[in-house]
Amino acid sequence: MRQPLRGLAPLRHPLRGLSLRARLLLLTVCLLLAGLSLISAVVSDRLESYQLGRLDSQLRSLTELISRVPDEGLSQVGKTPGHPELLGSGLDLFGAPYLLYLDADGRVVGDAHSPRLDRATVPPRRELRAVPADGTAVGLRAADDSGRWRAVARGTVGREGTVVAAAPLTEADATIARLRRSSVVSGAVLLVLLTVVGWFALGRGLRPLRRIEHTAAAIAGGDLARRVPALAPRGTEIGHLAASLNTMLGQLESAFADRAASEARMRAFVWDVSHELRTPLFGIKGSTELYRMGAMPERADVDETMRRIDGEATRLTALTQDLLLLAQLDEAPEGQLDRAPTDLRTLANDARHDLRALDPTRPVELTGPGGGPLGPAQVYADEARLRQVVANLVGNAAAHTPPGTPVRIGVGTADGRSVLEVVDEGPGLTAGQAGRVFDRFYRADRSRNRSGGAGAGLGLAIARSLARAQGGDVELETSPGAGARFRLTLPPLEDTAAP
Repeated sequence: MRQPLRGLAPLRHPLRGLSLRARLLLLTVCLLLAGLSLISAVVSDRLESYQLGRLDSQLRSLTELISRVPDEGLSQVGKTPGHPELLGSGLDLFGAPYLLYLDADGRVVGDAHSPRLDRATVPPRRELRAVPADGTAVGLRAADDSGRWRAVARGTVGREGTVVAAAPLTEADATIARLRRSSVVSGAVLLVLLTVVGWFALGRGLRPLRRIEHTAAAIAGGDLARRVPALAPRGTEIGHLAASLNTMLGQLESAFADRAASEARMRAFVWDVSHELRTPLFGIKGSTELYRMGAMPERADVDETMRRIDGEATRLTALTQDLLLLAQLDEAPEGQLDRAPTDLRTLANDARHDLRALDPTRPVELTGPGGGPLGPAQVYADEARLRQVVANLVGNAAAHTPPGTPVRIGVGTADGRSVLEVVDEGPGLTAGQAGRVFDRFYRADRSRNRSGGAGAGLGLAIARSLARAQGGDVELETSPGAGARFRLTLPPLEDTAAP
């Protein structure tokens, strides 16, 4: 890597420290100054071209006229007796204060000039004799270097000789100088005026950005509900910016809310896991402490203690396996599945026998979805995992309804999906309880005696996770006093791309 030279401070852009308003104004002023300078230069150039063209035309007209005068008249140029001021006035009238006649050898035969002309300013005669005789206008300098001149030469008609007409550019240069001074003064005044107007106009135009800045500062201060007000129509740049910022702020607020909710759920999850693990561990530790202290002198006491330790260990193992399964389903659900064609009717029939074995007094009915006739429900899924889902649903119905409460298991297709539902006539759940029944470690009745991993509040969470991992879901319909209906829905076999 190239190392910076020691002793040299890093270069900073000269405009970096200026505000956006100042930078925009400076850029505008620079562009305006460049435009005014260009316009002034173009106008001055056009005026100068016009002045030179007009003077050249006058000089050509005079030389064209003089070139046709007879030789006797030209020989008297500059020697007109009596009234020389008449010739000078005529020269002023034609715009050529100086007239020179040369013979065939280039010698000066005669000249004439306006009485108002200072002979010291006339260009040197050697330069005048060098003017081409084809009517081309030539620029010359005054003999005393006081200004510019224009000269035109033309050959005489009918004899050998040349007529040269010359005129100073004093008036033309003065006119151009006045124009440039006027342009500079008026441009400076206009520039100052537009700079002042532009400063206030930019301040007004950037006011919405300041409002956006204040809103962003309020949001940075913690007011996530703050939004950018409608500062301009949506079709403008400011309107688009405000709408985009509000959309972004809404997403940020939602993200922060989701993060806060996730953190709250994580804290509750950690607390629940700690509580669930602590209970069996304390039971095991308490039993071992009693044994170590000699509080179990009889063999029957030891056997009872070992039975309790085995029960707590079994409960701890089931809880750990459930937590591991949930973590695996969150990380890579497909990796936990071994799919094959399966009929939900087989699972429903086995679940009916299991439920009757748990409670022989409980009526269990096998129907179709909604109570109709039993129908086929072929799916492409992991049968072992589906049995776990159905077992959790049936076990939930057995645990949360009084003994002898009827249960209906419905199997078939509905709305293009394969369905297995477990419907009980128990006490049902409130809307708040139903909204959280699939949360991990949630139990509607925390005072209920629990045993095994199911009592930890993970059964329904595992059931939904397993169903979603196979493209389905578990839904709940319930209300207080009306029982509950848990419905497992899966894509039918014909809609599943089996390998």
